[in-house]
Parts: sequence; C-alpha cells; structure tokens
Amino acid sequence: MVEPIDKLGRNLRDLRISVTDRCNFRCRYCMPAEVFGPGYAFLPKDELLTFEEIVRLVGIVVPLGVGKIRLTGGEPLLRRGIADLVAMISAIEGVKDLAMTTNGVLLAHHAEELALAGMNRVTVSLDALDPAIFAKMNGTGARVDRVISGIMAAKNFGLPVKVNAVIQRGVNESEILPLARWARGSDVDLRFIEYMDVGETNGWNMAEVVSAGEIMEILAAEFSLAPREPAYRGEVAVHWRHAGSDREIGLIRSVSAPFCNDCQRLRLSADGKLFTCLFAANGHDLRGGLRNSTSDEVVRMAVRGIWSAREDRYSELRGGRAGKKAEMSYLGG
Repeated sequence: MVEPIDKLGRNLRDLRISVTDRCNFRCRYCMPAEVFGPGYAFLPKDELLTFEEIVRLVGIVVPLGVGKIRLTGGEPLLRRGIADLVAMISAIEGVKDLAMTTNGVLLAHHAEELALAGMNRVTVSLDALDPAIFAKMNGTGARVDRVISGIMAAKNFGLPVKVNAVIQRGVNESEILPLARWARGSDVDLRFIEYMDVGETNGWNMAEVVSAGEIMEILAAEFSLAPREPAYRGEVAVHWRHAGSDREIGLIRSVSAPFCNDCQRLRLSADGKLFTCLFAANGHDLRGGLRNSTSDEVVRMAVRGIWSAREDRYSELRGGRAGKKAEMSYLGG
C-alpha cells in the first residue's frame, strides 16, 4: 500500500491515543486547577472510544505506515482496564513500538500488568525532585516519592523508562541539576522540555521559557556530555550521552528550535477526533465511522485524506497564528 505524504513531505509514522481527558494532577502548564476544578465538565463515558474502537483504528492506520503507538491522556492509568487495551494493541501485526506517557503516581500498581500485556516502554513526567516544588507544580499535593516508586517498579518489571521534565522559569529551573544527577544515578534517560504554549489556559509567557541552550549551559558545567545523531527521522529531542555511559539527556526545543519539518505524528482524542498537530484548534471526527457500519477501507481513506492535506507547522510560525488551540489534556501530549 502506498503510504500517504503530507504537503510538507512528511510520512505518517506515529499515532498518539488519548484514552481519557481526566487526570489526577492539576499541573499549571496543562490543567490549572482554577479552570479544571470540581465543576469542570469532562467527557461523558459514552462519548469515549471503546477499546474495540481504538483497536480497530490502530489496525486501520498501520498499513498507512504507523508503527509507533503511544497511549496518553489526561492520565491514561485512570482508564479502567488499561492493561487489556495494551494487550489488544500489542497483538496487532505491524505495531513495532507501544509506549505510554504517565504522571507515574499510579505506575507502581500497574507496572507488572503493563509489562505482561506487551507494553514496550513508559515515559514518566517528573518536573521536580524537591517535594515542595513537586507538590506545587502538580497542583494536588501529590508526593514525588510515589512517582519515583512507580519508575523503579517499571524498571523492575523490565519496562524501559524515560523521564520528561518541563522547565518553567521562576518555578523549577533550580531542579535541572538535581534531576540530571538523579537520572544518571538511577540509570534512567532524561529529557528536558521547553515550556510550551499548549492549549489556552496555562497563561503561557515567552519570558517563562528556559531555552534548551540555557539548560545545556547548566548541565555542561557539571556533566561531560557528547552529542549523538538522531536515531530516526521525527525524533523530537536532540540527545547527549554521558561520558562513559549509555545514559542520555535529551532536549525538546519546540520553542527555540522548532522541529515541525520532521513531525510524523497524528493524535487521537479520547472521543475519537483526529488532530494533525499538538497546537491544532479542531480535529476530524472519526467516532461515527468507527461506530457504524463504515468499512475499514473507507475510514482508512479518510485518514489518508486528512494526512495528505496536512500542512501544520505551528511552532515555526509561533506568534503569527490566530485562533484557539485545543487543550493538551484533551487531545494528548
């Protein structure tokens, strides 16, 4: 089957699936508590894609070139029976890499079943080691030791772990070196992410961005790091290896050095809308086609058309774009 190519010459390789818009954290850069409070209207259960509908879509897009699947949220471990979904997706021929992004606070309870179900790896968001800073950032007072326990549990059950840390000026830039020391000592790869203008509720300000260049200067003062070449087209981070080690530190530079030209991702919201960019305003509704008698080939042609018409490059155009953006907690990070 001929694989689709978008208007900027990008292939489709990666599908990120949000399984829920709910989360047990209220991180200010994603789901600030004053917006996502007790009265916030999350998606009703009957509007969420069922596991069978998600699995059907994965089977439909694999022939288009998709080999990487990532489960996201919200917090994906809040979705009941998530290990069953992992097992169903991992059984699909052509899925080469099945990963999950989680805040990690529930990971210790799920690590074994995820590994047994066929999960290949997990990415854990950990923005600080200092208990007070971590509690302030997650907005719920959650304890950092529970996240670290989840990371260690995943490693113990054979799941490779990568840690992501969003760095925001005036909030947690003091945690850059402590996180790097901990990651190296814990045999975990670490990626620092520039604070991004996702959604419309996080009050993003360019002045609060700690650039990848600044982060690298801080790291270079203590660590001996050597750059490595990208492992594949579309790898979003640039990576450095610790001297004498296979452990890496990555930098995701969406603000200071956009990588739109190599983006090969589609995102599926929990209610079945397909988004062609993390910063898109609207998605393409596939739920109806997945729930009625529409054939797989017709749905596949719809996805092909969506990708072929794609010309998103928000981060390269940042500042000149009008219109609202969907919240990251809704469409998946």
